[in-house]
Amino acid sequence: MAGFKSIGQVVDAELEGKVRNYIWRKTPSQTTITGLWFDTSMSPGMPPPQYYIGGILTATQLKQSTDGGLYHGANVSPSEKYLRRITTQASAVTALPLNTILCDYLLFYPFIDEGSLDQQNMVNVNTLPRYSDGKGVQVMAIQTNAGTGGQQFFFTYTNSDGVAGRVSQTVTMNTSTVVGNVIGSNRATINASNPFIGLQLGDSGVRSIESVTMLGIDTGLFALVLVKPLVQTCFREITVPYEKDFLIPTSDLIRIYDDAFLGFLCLPLGSLAATVLRGDLKVIWTE
Repeated sequence: MAGFKSIGQVVDAELEGKVRNYIWRKTPSQTTITGLWFDTSMSPGMPPPQYYIGGILTATQLKQSTDGGLYHGANVSPSEKYLRRITTQASAVTALPLNTILCDYLLFYPFIDEGSLDQQNMVNVNTLPRYSDGKGVQVMAIQTNAGTGGQQFFFTYTNSDGVAGRVSQTVTMNTSTVVGNVIGSNRATINASNPFIGLQLGDSGVRSIESVTMLGIDTGLFALVLVKPLVQTCFREITVPYEKDFLIPTSDLIRIYDDAFLGFLCLPLGSLAATVLRGDLKVIWTE
Protein backbone atom coordinates (compact mmCIF):
# COMPACT_ATOMS: atom_id res chain seq x y z
CA MET A 1 0.00 0.00 0.00
CA ALA A 2 2.27 2.72 -1.35
CA GLY A 3 4.79 3.77 1.33
CA PHE A 4 2.73 2.29 4.15
CA LYS A 5 2.77 -1.40 4.97
CA SER A 6 -0.72 -1.52 6.44
CA ILE A 7 -3.84 0.51 7.15
CA GLY A 8 -2.69 0.48 10.76
CA GLN A 9 0.41 2.46 9.81
CA VAL A 10 -1.79 5.05 8.08
CA VAL A 11 -3.90 5.36 11.22
CA ASP A 12 -0.77 5.67 13.37
CA ALA A 13 0.60 8.44 11.12
CA GLU A 14 -2.65 10.38 11.49
CA LEU A 15 -2.61 9.94 15.29
CA GLU A 16 0.99 11.18 15.33
CA GLY A 17 -0.02 14.35 13.48
CA LYS A 18 1.65 13.46 10.18
CA VAL A 19 -1.34 14.72 8.24
CA ARG A 20 -2.51 18.11 6.97
CA ASN A 21 -5.55 19.57 5.21
CA TYR A 22 -5.11 22.36 2.66
CA ILE A 23 -7.98 24.26 1.06
CA TRP A 24 -8.04 25.69 -2.46
CA ARG A 25 -10.42 27.94 -4.37
CA LYS A 26 -10.53 28.81 -8.07
CA THR A 27 -12.79 31.39 -9.75
CA PRO A 28 -12.37 31.03 -13.53
CA SER A 29 -13.01 34.20 -15.52
CA GLN A 30 -12.87 32.42 -18.86
CA THR A 31 -16.02 31.50 -20.80
CA THR A 32 -15.17 27.85 -21.32
CA ILE A 33 -16.72 25.71 -24.05
CA THR A 34 -18.76 22.53 -23.60
CA GLY A 35 -16.70 19.43 -24.40
CA LEU A 36 -13.28 21.14 -24.43
CA TRP A 37 -10.77 20.50 -21.67
CA PHE A 38 -9.58 23.53 -19.72
CA ASP A 39 -6.52 24.20 -17.54
CA THR A 40 -7.59 25.75 -14.22
CA SER A 41 -3.99 26.59 -13.29
CA MET A 42 -4.50 29.69 -15.49
CA SER A 43 -7.57 30.83 -13.53
CA PRO A 44 -7.69 33.37 -10.66
CA GLY A 45 -8.07 32.24 -7.07
CA MET A 46 -6.03 30.47 -4.45
CA PRO A 47 -3.49 29.50 -5.61
CA PRO A 48 -2.94 32.45 -7.98
CA PRO A 49 -2.82 31.74 -11.73
CA GLN A 50 0.32 30.97 -13.65
CA TYR A 51 0.60 31.83 -17.34
CA TYR A 52 3.40 29.65 -18.77
CA ILE A 53 5.93 32.45 -18.93
CA GLY A 54 9.52 31.47 -19.69
CA GLY A 55 12.23 31.69 -22.30
CA ILE A 56 10.92 31.27 -25.85
CA LEU A 57 10.66 27.54 -26.69
CA THR A 58 12.75 26.80 -23.58
CA ALA A 59 12.03 23.91 -21.21
CA THR A 60 10.85 25.54 -17.98
CA GLN A 61 10.27 23.58 -14.79
CA LEU A 62 7.23 23.99 -12.55
CA LYS A 63 7.64 23.71 -8.77
CA GLN A 64 5.50 24.59 -5.78
CA SER A 65 8.32 26.62 -4.18
CA THR A 66 8.73 28.95 -7.16
CA ASP A 67 5.49 28.74 -9.13
CA GLY A 68 2.71 27.80 -6.71
CA GLY A 69 0.02 25.34 -7.68
CA LEU A 70 -2.38 23.69 -5.23
CA TYR A 71 -0.59 23.85 -1.90
CA HIS A 72 0.22 20.49 -0.31
CA GLY A 73 2.60 21.50 2.45
CA ALA A 74 6.34 21.58 3.03
CA ASN A 75 8.81 18.99 1.78
CA VAL A 76 8.95 15.88 3.98
CA SER A 77 12.00 14.02 2.57
CA PRO A 78 13.28 11.46 3.53
CA SER A 79 9.67 10.63 4.40
CA GLU A 80 7.15 10.14 1.58
CA LYS A 81 3.97 12.18 1.16
CA TYR A 82 0.68 10.76 -0.15
CA LEU A 83 -2.71 12.11 -1.10
CA ARG A 84 -5.09 10.75 1.52
CA ARG A 85 -8.34 12.42 0.43
CA ILE A 86 -9.65 15.06 -1.94
CA THR A 87 -12.96 16.97 -1.89
CA THR A 88 -14.46 19.19 -4.60
CA GLN A 89 -17.50 21.47 -4.84
CA ALA A 90 -18.82 24.05 -7.33
CA SER A 91 -20.98 27.12 -6.71
CA ALA A 92 -23.12 26.84 -9.87
CA VAL A 93 -24.70 24.06 -11.91
CA THR A 94 -23.83 25.57 -15.30
CA ALA A 95 -20.92 23.29 -16.07
CA LEU A 96 -21.85 20.27 -13.94
CA PRO A 97 -21.13 17.43 -13.80
CA LEU A 98 -17.51 18.52 -14.18
CA ASN A 99 -14.94 15.80 -14.78
CA THR A 100 -11.41 16.65 -13.67
CA ILE A 101 -7.90 15.23 -13.67
CA LEU A 102 -5.47 16.19 -10.91
CA CYS A 103 -1.97 16.40 -12.40
CA ASP A 104 1.59 17.06 -11.32
CA TYR A 105 2.69 19.79 -13.76
CA LEU A 106 6.35 19.19 -14.55
CA LEU A 107 7.72 21.19 -17.47
CA PHE A 108 6.51 23.48 -20.24
CA TYR A 109 7.71 24.97 -23.53
CA PRO A 110 6.20 28.46 -24.02
CA PHE A 111 5.55 30.77 -26.96
CA ILE A 112 5.16 28.19 -29.70
CA ASP A 113 4.21 30.28 -32.73
CA GLU A 114 1.10 29.19 -34.63
CA GLY A 115 2.04 31.63 -37.41
CA SER A 116 5.25 29.87 -38.46
CA LEU A 117 5.55 26.89 -40.80
CA ASP A 118 9.23 26.46 -39.92
CA GLN A 119 10.29 23.65 -37.61
CA GLN A 120 10.47 25.21 -34.15
CA ASN A 121 13.26 23.60 -32.13
CA MET A 122 12.90 23.40 -28.36
CA VAL A 123 15.72 24.43 -26.01
CA ASN A 124 16.18 21.69 -23.43
CA VAL A 125 18.26 23.43 -20.77
CA ASN A 126 16.13 21.80 -18.05
CA THR A 127 14.93 18.24 -17.50
CA LEU A 128 11.89 16.83 -15.74
CA PRO A 129 12.07 17.84 -12.05
CA ARG A 130 10.02 14.78 -11.02
CA TYR A 131 9.29 11.47 -12.81
CA SER A 132 12.64 11.98 -14.51
CA ASP A 133 12.38 8.72 -16.47
CA GLY A 134 9.26 10.06 -18.19
CA LYS A 135 7.16 6.99 -17.43
CA GLY A 136 3.49 7.95 -17.62
CA VAL A 137 4.31 11.59 -18.42
CA GLN A 138 1.82 13.03 -20.92
CA VAL A 139 1.79 16.12 -23.16
CA MET A 140 -0.97 18.70 -23.54
CA ALA A 141 -1.16 21.89 -25.62
CA ILE A 142 -2.48 24.99 -23.81
CA GLN A 143 -3.65 28.16 -25.59
CA THR A 144 -1.75 31.12 -24.13
CA ASN A 145 -2.58 33.76 -26.77
CA ALA A 146 -5.79 33.38 -28.75
CA GLY A 147 -5.80 32.23 -32.36
CA THR A 148 -8.62 31.18 -34.66
CA GLY A 149 -7.99 27.42 -34.47
CA GLY A 150 -8.59 24.64 -36.96
CA GLN A 151 -4.92 24.24 -37.91
CA GLN A 152 -2.78 21.13 -37.40
CA PHE A 153 0.63 20.45 -35.88
CA PHE A 154 2.83 17.62 -34.63
CA PHE A 155 5.89 17.40 -32.42
CA THR A 156 8.94 15.20 -32.03
CA TYR A 157 10.08 14.00 -28.63
CA THR A 158 12.25 11.68 -26.56
CA ASN A 159 10.20 8.88 -25.04
CA SER A 160 10.42 7.30 -21.59
CA ASP A 161 12.94 4.75 -22.89
CA GLY A 162 15.30 7.56 -23.89
CA VAL A 163 14.66 7.11 -27.63
CA ALA A 164 14.79 10.44 -29.49
CA GLY A 165 13.06 11.36 -32.73
CA ARG A 166 9.68 9.91 -31.89
CA VAL A 167 6.73 11.61 -33.62
CA SER A 168 3.39 12.49 -32.03
CA GLN A 169 0.02 12.05 -33.64
CA THR A 170 -1.05 15.00 -35.77
CA VAL A 171 -3.16 17.36 -33.66
CA THR A 172 -6.11 19.28 -35.09
CA MET A 173 -6.60 22.41 -33.02
CA ASN A 174 -10.14 23.17 -31.85
CA THR A 175 -11.61 26.58 -32.65
CA SER A 176 -11.98 27.94 -29.11
CA THR A 177 -10.16 31.23 -28.52
CA VAL A 178 -10.26 30.89 -24.72
CA VAL A 179 -6.89 31.29 -23.02
CA GLY A 180 -6.35 28.14 -20.96
CA ASN A 181 -8.15 25.97 -23.51
CA VAL A 182 -6.52 22.58 -24.18
CA ILE A 183 -6.29 23.11 -27.91
CA GLY A 184 -6.01 19.48 -28.94
CA SER A 185 -9.18 18.42 -27.14
CA ASN A 186 -12.65 18.06 -28.63
CA ARG A 187 -15.12 15.57 -27.20
CA ALA A 188 -16.95 15.44 -30.54
CA THR A 189 -13.82 14.34 -32.45
CA ILE A 190 -12.47 10.79 -32.56
CA ASN A 191 -9.15 10.41 -30.66
CA ALA A 192 -9.48 13.93 -29.17
CA SER A 193 -11.75 13.29 -26.21
CA ASN A 194 -8.97 13.44 -23.62
CA PRO A 195 -6.60 16.35 -22.96
CA PHE A 196 -3.38 14.53 -23.80
CA ILE A 197 -1.81 14.25 -27.23
CA GLY A 198 -1.37 10.81 -28.72
CA LEU A 199 2.17 9.50 -28.91
CA GLN A 200 3.87 7.26 -31.44
CA LEU A 201 2.62 3.67 -31.31
CA GLY A 202 4.16 1.77 -28.41
CA ASP A 203 5.12 4.83 -26.34
CA SER A 204 3.63 5.53 -22.93
CA GLY A 205 5.60 8.52 -21.69
CA VAL A 206 7.77 11.51 -22.62
CA ARG A 207 11.04 12.88 -21.25
CA SER A 208 11.35 15.98 -23.45
CA ILE A 209 10.05 17.72 -26.57
CA GLU A 210 12.48 18.21 -29.46
CA SER A 211 10.55 20.24 -32.04
CA VAL A 212 7.11 21.44 -33.13
CA THR A 213 5.92 21.84 -36.72
CA MET A 214 2.75 23.67 -37.72
CA LEU A 215 0.99 22.36 -40.84
CA GLY A 216 -1.06 25.54 -41.34
CA ILE A 217 -0.75 29.18 -40.30
CA ASP A 218 -2.72 30.73 -37.46
CA THR A 219 -2.24 33.82 -35.27
CA GLY A 220 -1.94 32.58 -31.69
CA LEU A 221 0.61 31.12 -29.31
CA PHE A 222 0.51 27.97 -27.22
CA ALA A 223 2.62 26.03 -24.76
CA LEU A 224 3.34 22.31 -24.68
CA VAL A 225 3.08 21.13 -21.07
CA LEU A 226 4.39 17.86 -19.66
CA VAL A 227 2.27 16.50 -16.81
CA LYS A 228 1.90 13.34 -14.77
CA PRO A 229 -1.82 12.54 -14.37
CA LEU A 230 -2.47 11.48 -10.77
CA VAL A 231 -6.18 10.87 -10.30
CA GLN A 232 -9.56 11.53 -11.92
CA THR A 233 -12.28 13.13 -9.84
CA CYS A 234 -15.36 15.28 -10.44
CA PHE A 235 -17.72 18.03 -9.30
CA ARG A 236 -21.28 16.70 -9.14
CA GLU A 237 -23.60 18.96 -7.14
CA ILE A 238 -23.53 22.50 -5.77
CA THR A 239 -24.96 21.49 -2.38
CA VAL A 240 -22.96 18.35 -1.62
CA PRO A 241 -19.15 18.14 -1.85
CA TYR A 242 -17.73 15.22 -3.79
CA GLU A 243 -15.21 13.27 -1.70
CA LYS A 244 -12.67 10.73 -2.87
CA ASP A 245 -10.99 8.80 -0.07
CA PHE A 246 -7.91 6.92 -1.26
CA LEU A 247 -7.88 4.61 1.74
CA ILE A 248 -11.38 3.31 0.99
CA PRO A 249 -12.03 0.95 -0.70
CA THR A 250 -8.73 0.21 -2.44
CA SER A 251 -6.07 1.59 -0.07
CA ASP A 252 -4.43 3.11 -3.15
CA LEU A 253 -2.73 6.25 -1.84
CA ILE A 254 -1.33 8.63 -4.48
CA ARG A 255 2.32 9.72 -4.08
CA ILE A 256 2.90 13.49 -3.99
CA TYR A 257 6.56 14.33 -4.52
CA ASP A 258 8.31 17.14 -2.69
CA ASP A 259 7.82 20.52 -4.40
CA ALA A 260 5.24 19.15 -6.86
CA PHE A 261 3.14 21.70 -8.75
CA LEU A 262 -0.42 20.37 -8.58
CA GLY A 263 -3.32 21.54 -10.71
CA PHE A 264 -6.64 20.46 -12.21
CA LEU A 265 -7.69 19.94 -15.80
CA CYS A 266 -11.45 19.98 -16.22
CA LEU A 267 -14.06 19.12 -18.85
CA PRO A 268 -17.02 21.51 -18.36
CA LEU A 269 -20.50 21.11 -19.81
CA GLY A 270 -20.77 24.89 -20.11
CA SER A 271 -19.09 28.12 -19.12
CA LEU A 272 -17.06 28.21 -15.92
CA ALA A 273 -17.04 32.03 -15.86
CA ALA A 274 -17.88 33.31 -12.34
CA THR A 275 -18.22 29.74 -11.02
CA VAL A 276 -16.38 29.14 -7.77
CA LEU A 277 -14.55 25.80 -7.66
CA ARG A 278 -13.32 24.85 -4.20
CA GLY A 279 -12.21 21.93 -2.13
CA ASP A 280 -9.38 20.57 -0.08
CA LEU A 281 -6.47 18.16 -0.19
CA LYS A 282 -5.60 15.92 2.74
CA VAL A 283 -2.03 14.66 2.70
CA ILE A 284 -0.25 12.20 4.96
CA TRP A 285 3.38 11.18 5.20
CA THR A 286 5.40 8.19 6.34
CA GLU A 287 7.95 7.88 9.14
